Amino acid sequence: MRTRPVVMGLRPVALIAICALLLTGCAAGQERTPGQIRLRFQSLAWQKESVDANEQLVQEWNARHPDIQVDYVQGSWDSVHDQLLTSFEGGEAPDIIHDASDDLADFAYGGYLADLRELLPQRLRSDIPERSWETVTFGRGVYGVPFLQEPRVLMAHQDILSAAGVRMPTVERPWSWAEFRQVSKQITASMGRGKYAVAWPLKEPVSVTLNLGLSAGGRLFHRRGEDSNKVEVDFAAADGVVPRTIHDQVNEDRTASRTALGMGGSDALPGFFGGKYAMVPLGFSYRQQIVQQAPPGFSWTVLPMPVGAAGAVQGVSPQTLSVAQDSPHKREAMRFIDHLLQPANMVRLARGDWMLPTGLSALADPSLRVRRYGWAVGAELARGLRSAPAQSVRGYPEWKDKVATPAYQEYYSGAIDLDELRERLVEDGNLVLARYQR
Repeated sequence: MRTRPVVMGLRPVALIAICALLLTGCAAGQERTPGQIRLRFQSLAWQKESVDANEQLVQEWNARHPDIQVDYVQGSWDSVHDQLLTSFEGGEAPDIIHDASDDLADFAYGGYLADLRELLPQRLRSDIPERSWETVTFGRGVYGVPFLQEPRVLMAHQDILSAAGVRMPTVERPWSWAEFRQVSKQITASMGRGKYAVAWPLKEPVSVTLNLGLSAGGRLFHRRGEDSNKVEVDFAAADGVVPRTIHDQVNEDRTASRTALGMGGSDALPGFFGGKYAMVPLGFSYRQQIVQQAPPGFSWTVLPMPVGAAGAVQGVSPQTLSVAQDSPHKREAMRFIDHLLQPANMVRLARGDWMLPTGLSALADPSLRVRRYGWAVGAELARGLRSAPAQSVRGYPEWKDKVATPAYQEYYSGAIDLDELRERLVEDGNLVLARYQR
């Protein structure tokens, strides 16, 4: 997902962005005709294909519904949390809100978002699997419609892997984490000095580690009672499988680049194109950048991530569409969301963002099942996507920023061992979470 850590304090750049968004919203509006309802839809689409798809769908709705007009407002992933918080508190929130499920908890518990249970059309409720609805369920309410998602995959240099003679993993028979470590040794040995089988771009290591950890049975966060909002951190053996693999590749095997640990996903692509790295674990949507930026003749493929004892499952935080609690036109807003997420339209949105739809009807579309660019691999992996472990944990943003991010970064670099990582995540982490759960 293209979200950023949740930060409650407003920064100067966020204030500038908020002002710009409010001006954009005013500019997008038109004169209201008598009896006409006007809705504001704030979209976070940013790639041209995605923006075009969203704007076209708004235009199609407006052409068919002269009595319910929608104004398109362009938002930004970089400042969305601060901007929404200010707009909620100021009574200026958009009617329809594009965000990500891992950003919704504070807004849902704070009463800023409408509970959609009585508004959702049955078609939409049944077409999106329950595992996706879990990502937007807080307490007993449903506070968003999950519509786009992406698994993490291995972007692989096909020629390098072929030259190394390793077994190529498939969705049906992926590498285990242990096999991945062994294969990485074989690939690195075949590449030559100064080159690595893997680059782990872990500038933001927490969600990657937790989401991939589900495949090994890791959960890290545990609730006290089925319906309790009380959550504690407990680091079991399964929670250490993925961190230990990454740590050992970097510090013991020397099969993963140390410098890549501080990179974002895009930062690792030049080294991937240049043959310095044979594989880079990235979100599925990074395929677009590879298609656009790779040198002519570059041979690459999409492989499934390694799996552990729990199988090919990953945590995910889908993109969502919510309705503001203060909106006077909640039913009309949901009608527009239903329009956006008709199966054919959901396919248009997914292809525009190079992601996968949550809806089963859209996911079955033949255009998302082709082998080119790894679409078919992603579509098969969608079956294993689950709610991210920290999805509804209050206090998670602070835990992530103040405790988990520095702890994982120090562990992956070799500065601390696994015991100290466990101690900091659990002991320091539970002190943070306790303040939010009194």
